[in-house]
Amino acid sequence: MTLDSGARDAVAASAVGLRVLMVTPSYLPEIGGVERHVHEVATRIAAAGDDVTVLTTDIEGRLPASERVDGVEVRRVRAHPRRADWRFAPGLHAVIAAGGWDVVHVQSYHTFVAPLAMATAARHRIPYVVTFHGGGHSADLRNRARRAHRTALRPLLARAAALVAVAAFEIDEYADELRLPRERFRLISNGVELPAPPAGGPLDHPAEGGRPLIASVGRLERYKGHQRVIAALPHVRAVAPSARLWVAGSGPYEGRLRDQVARLGLGESVEISAVAADAREQMARRLSAVDLVVLLSDFETQPIAALEALALGRPLLVAPGSGLGELAARGLARAVAVDASPETVAAAILRELSDPLARGPLVLPSWDDCAAALVELYRQVAGSRT
Repeated sequence: MTLDSGARDAVAASAVGLRVLMVTPSYLPEIGGVERHVHEVATRIAAAGDDVTVLTTDIEGRLPASERVDGVEVRRVRAHPRRADWRFAPGLHAVIAAGGWDVVHVQSYHTFVAPLAMATAARHRIPYVVTFHGGGHSADLRNRARRAHRTALRPLLARAAALVAVAAFEIDEYADELRLPRERFRLISNGVELPAPPAGGPLDHPAEGGRPLIASVGRLERYKGHQRVIAALPHVRAVAPSARLWVAGSGPYEGRLRDQVARLGLGESVEISAVAADAREQMARRLSAVDLVVLLSDFETQPIAALEALALGRPLLVAPGSGLGELAARGLARAVAVDASPETVAAAILRELSDPLARGPLVLPSWDDCAAALVELYRQVAGSRT
């Protein structure tokens, strides 16, 4: 992982000698938005010369307890239970308490990792910051409990040196809900960085004239909405018989999606496959071959997949809520209601295939920007402690 010289100098100048611990429920090789975010910023900050450790959990116990990956020390502790995403990991305490960290950065609040990390840092007077990474969940009960969950965490969130939002709506929503001043929040967006696909190079699945290729990108969870795109595909194919769909991801909902494809008789017109998290050139190549990216998730804070599609100039159709709705409000995507019928979704897809939304000049944040902003925040937090 490399930085351009200007970004490297900015990061290095603002954070010389910091020891940063990023605590996250999961990390690569697990795939997801939080995992990608932590990897991108941790490797950049480490490349600028700072000491960055990622502390994460391991449910299966099959990954190394400690290893160095791309200049970042990765430490894993066992989490329980194995069959639920609670990530109760008492081993986090010892690592946080004994590390001599300048700053602890808690990434994501959804599991038991966040309260344990915040409580340990507070007890040992280590300043900590929290990035919410709002996100959704496939379990309706977990989604309904999110507000109560954040409220229960309020005493620990109120003690944080700073609260980081990756989308503007989080600041408005969480500041009111938690009764915390907006000055406590920092907006630091996710970055976008895919290598440019090779000019004239071979594509894995070239978009052919008359054979539109649609992509639904994201982890295979029910709340991600892949099933809505699959349900719409027969209606799309009634107008464009050779239309194809790539469901790009992996996850626990894969079996249900494959059953749906078989039930609808879609056969070879649907591909369900993931691109490895570190295969960025392959992802750029495949996304560049897509005629339309569709993201119909129940909830996304600031979806990296959508930003990458925009960076590659792909038309984008999204659900109107949360961070996806922000993209539509900025004129970067068209939206269709998340509870729309398959026929309505199909009509929106066909419109976007035949008449893509015209977008103006596009300026998206980079991962270098994100890393530099975080380091500036760490420097302020560590300086305040001193």
